[in-house]
Amino acid sequence: MNRTGLAVALAIAVVVGGVFALYPQWDLNIAALFYDPATHRFRAWGTIWMDHARDAGSLLITLLAAPAFLAILGKLVMPRRRMLIPGRAVVFLIITLALGPGLLANKILKDHWARMRPEDIMQLGGTRAFTPWWDPRGPCQENCSFIAGEPSGAFWTLAPAALVPPQWRPLAYGGALLFGAGMGALRMAGGAHFFTDVVFAGIFMFLLIWIFHGLIYRWRLTRLSDETIERPLQRSGEMLAALLRRLTGRKSL
Repeated sequence: MNRTGLAVALAIAVVVGGVFALYPQWDLNIAALFYDPATHRFRAWGTIWMDHARDAGSLLITLLAAPAFLAILGKLVMPRRRMLIPGRAVVFLIITLALGPGLLANKILKDHWARMRPEDIMQLGGTRAFTPWWDPRGPCQENCSFIAGEPSGAFWTLAPAALVPPQWRPLAYGGALLFGAGMGALRMAGGAHFFTDVVFAGIFMFLLIWIFHGLIYRWRLTRLSDETIERPLQRSGEMLAALLRRLTGRKSL
């Protein structure tokens, strides 16, 4: 999560955004690679293997996020013990997951950037008009195409990748990017998203993660310590334990 990564992400955003704004037909051309005009369906639509792959992707994201939630639970139950993972990591993982795939992708953009999905477009067997990535004025009412939701969750794995030991970090970043790209290709093959939906899902998730990594870890004015996170959780756990002792009439739990 350094300035080089930021520069690369912004460069990709400018190049892809500019090219696909000038030539929006390219989005249709890429989507058409996955479309079968003989059956009027996308090649991966409704296939069992696609459903299994999506489930596996969701499970992986859940497993990577679970330690942060378990760490909070463990601290509340055993307030005097150290957290399962450092406090800053807990805050970093939960806040980026909630604000990235949760709020930005699935609530703000997908419900207000009214771009129809490829499967709905007239040129690809649907009945609705195509709009380029930059135009939010499409006919979609909710759960729209821009940006790609499940790939946003997959690209979120850049957050846990940023926390691995430095010697393994490039490999972790590469794995996260491949996971996001693979999930994006899967959704494109099913007619759910355009190429630009997936690219900007990756860009937005990286930018959000880069900002919060700076706020929590790098920038002097805002960075936190693990103790700053653990202390209020410890006090909350001790208060909860005291309340339970009063309710049960026991001296200790």
